[in-house]
Amino acid sequence: MEYDLEIPRIIDEIKESSAKTVCLQLPDGLKTKAKEIVDTLQKKFPSVEFIIWGGSNFGGCDIPSGLDRLNVDLLVSFGHSEWK
Repeated sequence: MEYDLEIPRIIDEIKESSAKTVCLQLPDGLKTKAKEIVDTLQKKFPSVEFIIWGGSNFGGCDIPSGLDRLNVDLLVSFGHSEWK
């Protein structure tokens, strides 16, 4: 199954927010795509630090605990399903 990871939307959000540190939160089924996502984004934003959240993720409302300690400017939370 192929997912639409909405990379153009993420690029727009990074630009609009001027984020310098971005945390990517992926559910287990998409964690294998983490390096591909970071590589793609790093090409557009070489000075941005990307953090891959390794903990659990049970949906778009599951914000990582301790995120405030990482001093993240933008959280990108991926999911398996379309959220309307």
